[in-house]
Amino acid sequence: MATTAQLFEEPFDADEYIERLAWRTPGGGSKGGAEAFDPKRLLEEFENHIEELKQLDERIQRRVEKLEHQCHREAKEFAHKVQDLQRSNQVAFQHFQELDEHISYVATKVCHLGDQLEGVNTPRQRAVEAQRLMTYFNEFLDGDLRSDVFNNPDKIKEAADIIQKLHLIAQELPFDRFADVKAKIASKYHDLERQLIQEFTAAQRRGEIGRMREVAAVLLHFKGYAHCVDVYIKQCQEAHVKEKLDGTRHSDVEQYLKNLYDLYTRTTALATKLTEFNLGSDKHTFLSKLIKSIFSSYLESYIDMEREYLRTRGAMILQRYYDSKNHQKRPVGTGSIQELKERIRQRTNLTLGPSIDTHGETFLSPELVVNLLQETRHAFERCHRLSDPSDLPKNAFSIFLLLVEHLCVDHIDYALEIGLSAIPSADAKNANLYFLDVVQQANSIFHLFDKQFNDQLMPLISSSPKLAECLHKKKEVIEQMEVKLDTGIDRTLNCMVGQMKHILATEQKKTDFRPEDENNVMIQYTTACSKVCAYVSRQVEHVRKSMDGKNVDTVLTELGVRFHRLIHEHLQQYSYSSMGGMLAICDVAEYRRCAKDFRVPLVLQLFDTLHALCNLLVVAPDNLKQVCSGEQLTNLDRNLLHAFVQLRVDYRSARLGRHFS
Repeated sequence: MATTAQLFEEPFDADEYIERLAWRTPGGGSKGGAEAFDPKRLLEEFENHIEELKQLDERIQRRVEKLEHQCHREAKEFAHKVQDLQRSNQVAFQHFQELDEHISYVATKVCHLGDQLEGVNTPRQRAVEAQRLMTYFNEFLDGDLRSDVFNNPDKIKEAADIIQKLHLIAQELPFDRFADVKAKIASKYHDLERQLIQEFTAAQRRGEIGRMREVAAVLLHFKGYAHCVDVYIKQCQEAHVKEKLDGTRHSDVEQYLKNLYDLYTRTTALATKLTEFNLGSDKHTFLSKLIKSIFSSYLESYIDMEREYLRTRGAMILQRYYDSKNHQKRPVGTGSIQELKERIRQRTNLTLGPSIDTHGETFLSPELVVNLLQETRHAFERCHRLSDPSDLPKNAFSIFLLLVEHLCVDHIDYALEIGLSAIPSADAKNANLYFLDVVQQANSIFHLFDKQFNDQLMPLISSSPKLAECLHKKKEVIEQMEVKLDTGIDRTLNCMVGQMKHILATEQKKTDFRPEDENNVMIQYTTACSKVCAYVSRQVEHVRKSMDGKNVDTVLTELGVRFHRLIHEHLQQYSYSSMGGMLAICDVAEYRRCAKDFRVPLVLQLFDTLHALCNLLVVAPDNLKQVCSGEQLTNLDRNLLHAFVQLRVDYRSARLGRHFS
């Protein structure tokens, strides 16, 4: 993977980058994926990336030095230009001082003249203004507003100026004589105030900044000016939110959800900071209502869009993975017939339907799982922030169901179905038993699923009735997976035993235990025994790599018991001479040494007992009863002991049966 500077553009997550590098490296990851974990290979990959980073750093440093040199050169040129401009500025400043002196002289003369004119004009203007106000006051007194200024909407600014002055005058009049006219003036005052606020709101929506400035200047002298400020703030918030969200609501749902989460989070954080100020006794309710009025239309449809996005995104991630494998998903049957087949398969281990060859492909992808879990993690975070507290458990559960559908059903369960279909029959030769690889990866993936369940879902539903429903669904998913895992492991073990049986049938000769020349037997154990032990050792190691925890001992115990049963039944198919019995004892000793690799006491005990039974093939006839009474054989069924004695070639000639009478 080439390392470039674009890797460090925002947002950059170092942990995610390292994790992806580890998953993609063959032999990397927590257990190495389909390959064995190879720390040297992973270390080598990291060292190569570190070397690339060093080279990138050197290239960037050379570029920085080049830019610094260029900057110094341009700084010098700029300094020269500044010096020239300073000299020009000094000349201009001298001219400006001379001009300023002339202007000051003229201004002094003009101010003196203005003062003289104002002294004459001001009394006249006051008289005219008083006469005008008295005219308008008479109209209110008569109850007939005839002037065009009160009836023409285009003159609302002039009307507001007049009514504001009349309102102040009316406050000084005695109430008993002028109650009616005062009420009329107050009514007109509030009516114009309301019209101005409406005009301000409309101008803001149209984006007419100049008109907003004019109306705000008129409203400045009214008591309702504070409402103008409130309207402005609310409109600004709604315009910003609408611009950010409406543009992506239908075209890019992912970006819409990110923007909604970001805007709502920042708004609630701002509200938290605002509570530190003195906004009144009910400031929390006020801020909550304000936020709700802005985001209510978006929050109402949030969870539906979240579910739809997750459903579409999850399906796309899955389809992209299977397309990369050139794999056409097989339909998994449902209904009563499929359930009947499943029961028959579980009880009989029969393969119902054609077996497929997957060429060792598990159809489980760590990278796909990381992508699905990451999308779900973001969804849980958004759900926590954007859901109403009463709807939070229900919404979180719906997201969890989608994760179960995509990860557990469409991916893990599908891979298990494919894996089960690919398990060969028990009598197949040289079968590729890759189902254990499916088990390993399925367990690793489910651990990640379980971690997200505990870390991100549980805090959202822990105190709600949905907790029991979530736990039940999780248990149901686990049980369904365990049934298929158990079925696949059981059939895989049958294949292993079938392979051992094939090796024994092919390699074991009847003459192995009845050699023609009793005195020239040089081998320590038979070829069949050697090949079976080598095969079993490989399978034991395979099981250890594929399982974890108590599952290792459980599977190895079952394999060991079947291994012992096979050898026990196999040995009873032959008759043994004295030297042949010794060879059988050597074979069983080798089988017992192989059984130690299981590290299961029961399996080792079974082979210890089998080894003791094989002693009956070579012991002197007179010592049979003593051997059968030994510590390892005394509790065994007499018929079993007798059956082994009957395998001796000298059974009838030496009349060994009388020792069991």
